[in-house]
Amino acid sequence: MKKSLLALTLMAAAPFAASAAEGVSYNYVEGGYTATNIDGPDFDGWALKGSVAIHPNFHLFSDYQDQELDDFDVGIEQWRVGVGYNHELSQRVDLLTRVAYENAKVEGFRSDDGYSVEVGVNSALTNRLNGYALAGYEDGDNYDGEFYGRLGAQVKFTPNWSASADVKLIDGDTQWFVGPRFSW
Repeated sequence: MKKSLLALTLMAAAPFAASAAEGVSYNYVEGGYTATNIDGPDFDGWALKGSVAIHPNFHLFSDYQDQELDDFDVGIEQWRVGVGYNHELSQRVDLLTRVAYENAKVEGFRSDDGYSVEVGVNSALTNRLNGYALAGYEDGDNYDGEFYGRLGAQVKFTPNWSASADVKLIDGDTQWFVGPRFSW
């Protein structure tokens, strides 16, 4: 009787168990160098990104970028905040979906509001290498909706510290980031 009750309790609690894949963390902060290569002038600057797990399957995230075009003394400030859902597909792979509100402000010109959605996989490829591949769509007030791809990786030096890289390919433009990441 006690074994049946214990088994029933474990089965009932299973959907509430942590479901992030082994070796994948949604608790991190990272900062570093970012650049946007477009048809014409290129921008570069710094970025700060972070994510906090609020439930085994949900996390909140945000990104902030401040880039400048030196030749013309023009800056662009971009940020986004959103919520993500992760579901374990295998021991080392998560299905990852994200929805975000975005804002881009070109210094002296205009400010654009929009949103983005992403879906893909996030995986602990080895004990020291994590990677993700996402397909996304973004749309906004003053720009047409576009599909994009995002690839990223982290090389772990310790359980908490890693080097992080991310590249976003959208309509001939390339946005990329590289910098240190602290995970907990």
